[in-house]
Amino acid sequence: MIRFDCDYVEGAHPRIVEYLVETNMEQTIGYGEDEHCIHARKKIQKVFACEHADVHFLVGGTQTNLTAIAAVLKPYQGVIAASTGHINVHETGAIEACGHKVLAIPSEDGKITAEQVQEMYDAHWSDESHEHIVQPGMVYISFPTENGTLYSKKELEALSAVCKKCSLPLYIDGARLGYGLTSKANDIAAQEFVKYSDMFYIGGTKVGALMGEALVIVNDAFKKDFRYLIKQKGGMLAKGRLLGIQFEALFEDDLYFEIARHANHLAEKIKAGFLEKGYQMLFDSPTNQQYPIISDEKLKELSEKYAYCYWCRVDENHSAVRICTSWATKEENVAKLLEDI
Repeated sequence: MIRFDCDYVEGAHPRIVEYLVETNMEQTIGYGEDEHCIHARKKIQKVFACEHADVHFLVGGTQTNLTAIAAVLKPYQGVIAASTGHINVHETGAIEACGHKVLAIPSEDGKITAEQVQEMYDAHWSDESHEHIVQPGMVYISFPTENGTLYSKKELEALSAVCKKCSLPLYIDGARLGYGLTSKANDIAAQEFVKYSDMFYIGGTKVGALMGEALVIVNDAFKKDFRYLIKQKGGMLAKGRLLGIQFEALFEDDLYFEIARHANHLAEKIKAGFLEKGYQMLFDSPTNQQYPIISDEKLKELSEKYAYCYWCRVDENHSAVRICTSWATKEENVAKLLEDI
């Protein structure tokens, strides 16, 4: 079985495994305060031009999202997100379990607009009974989105501007940040995330690491006592050096971006191959997630050799699926898939 169902079906990049083995018998302090974590933080601060930002390493994306959101919101506030946003559809109500409502905005392509945020904000405060309604307290987006799409620099600028105007902190989920930044369609530099957001995270789990995410806190208002929340929300790893070592490796010699470009390159091949054969795509994704619309008959045939993620029913005889490449996807497996379609 060849797996295209997600981008974390493999373990870790060999360089990470080698580094973990090399450092295995080192004795270090725990909970992310070791020299490897300190070194990895400095590397991230340099690459993203955020020397004054705090960088924390957490065990996974769900823990990162719920910890960041809990740090920002007051008990009576909710987080604005796309209806298709990861925190709304794929985190088992983790945000709600922490006492905060996800305020979902309709979205066709995974993105939300500055106008939609402004409308939701205005609708709340113009309601005479607003004290009885969950108050919008921050905005969540992901880059890339759950549908593989990207915000343009113009869109992100507008979203950031309305967030500042309405005093709504902007948080960016970067579970697949490497794939977004290295997409040929992307026009946002890594260093600009500091300018446009209050917090963002750099995904490791889906971009070459065994596990782990690096949360970058830009806004000083959310830095104090943040480690208390990481511990409380289950995101702190006792052997924290295991996370630091992985990010040390990922940000050595441009590895993080190199392996992300590989995944995007193969995703482009898959997209082109489907389009050449007359297939349509559910979303116009320029990243490592592709969403071809395939007949049920053909899907049954493909499922004998390939694993994919079922996405949605399109019509009586067709469904959309997600085909996902990763940092480790093999050229020959892509070639086999294209031959079989």
